[in-house]
Amino acid sequence: MKEWWVQVGLLSVPLLAVYLHIPPPKLSPALLSWRSSGGYFSYKDQNIFYRDSTGAVGSSDVVVLLHGFPTSSYDWCKRSQALFTSPFPTLQPKAGRKDPQLFLGFAGGRSRCLLGNFNLLQFSWSWKIWEGLTQRFHRVIALDFVGFGFSDKPRPHRYSIFEQASIVEGLVRHLGLRHQRINLLSHDYGDTVAQELLHRYEHNKTGSILINSLCLSNGGIFPETHYPRFIQKILKDGGLLSPIITRLMNFFFFSRGLGAVFGPYTQPSQAEYWDMWTAVRTNDGNLVVDSILQYINQRKKHRDRWVGALMSTSVPLHLIYGPLDPVNPHPEFLQLYKKVLPMSTVSVLDDHISHYPQLEDPTGFLNAYLNFINSF
Repeated sequence: MKEWWVQVGLLSVPLLAVYLHIPPPKLSPALLSWRSSGGYFSYKDQNIFYRDSTGAVGSSDVVVLLHGFPTSSYDWCKRSQALFTSPFPTLQPKAGRKDPQLFLGFAGGRSRCLLGNFNLLQFSWSWKIWEGLTQRFHRVIALDFVGFGFSDKPRPHRYSIFEQASIVEGLVRHLGLRHQRINLLSHDYGDTVAQELLHRYEHNKTGSILINSLCLSNGGIFPETHYPRFIQKILKDGGLLSPIITRLMNFFFFSRGLGAVFGPYTQPSQAEYWDMWTAVRTNDGNLVVDSILQYINQRKKHRDRWVGALMSTSVPLHLIYGPLDPVNPHPEFLQLYKKVLPMSTVSVLDDHISHYPQLEDPTGFLNAYLNFINSF
């Protein structure tokens, strides 16, 4: 009789083969609706997904939404259906704690470009926020960076912040907005893309977009106060181990890891986690996560360029901050931000809001942003 470990090994081979070939989850009706309402443009043979909505009549202002890691632009749609099911929706309750109510308010404004967090794609932004922005701006635009959401996810490929910034510029040209002043609103990974766009604008680089204002939120603006999650560190520097881990990645580990950067009373629902995971798995996006994560090393390498752009700009600058963020922790991050960028205004949300302020407190986030927009 063969040794037991040989039999286990023989049995494990086909089981592992099946596991590695599990197809991605099917798109939910909400994801299908979001995709069908958008379109694609081509950047160097890569298909980039975007959505462009016409909003306020009589305004010429434009807002472009750019997302962060590891999600996508779909958050603009998804959260409205999950969080806002009644006129006075509430956050997910926690045992023994009273959950705060959310009330949405709108205001008037200018063009804005929103940049979101890495790999969360475009759905990092609440649909209620999207609706609020359409009441303020003439056009509201969002895209999935290459490697995210419904955009192409080539491999092997050298993903970089520079490329993502060029894609934003390409979209602006594609939509005929090259001479339109754009307001940028960014989150996490998107903050760094916004910093590169700002650098190009300040140095009059050919093809740069005209930036009217910049609003950042919970991003690794300063490498010295940015604390990536343990799995991110392994994936970005794991060498031959990284592609093995990305292939073994599943919904359970994804949701557990992502949930750790949300506040305890503002956790996404299971349906929301599944939509996020589905967006990552679309076009085998889980297999390029390690390549995309090189942006963390790029932040360190180009720190002077990107922080310098913020320090030298005359563009109106604002920060919306969730103080419970373990990635950019309070008070360390905020103290450095105020020291380095004293000309910037700051909105600090409630103490229980963490790394995803636009999802965890869409009302507070929207109001803070519109107050900034209406201040100049």
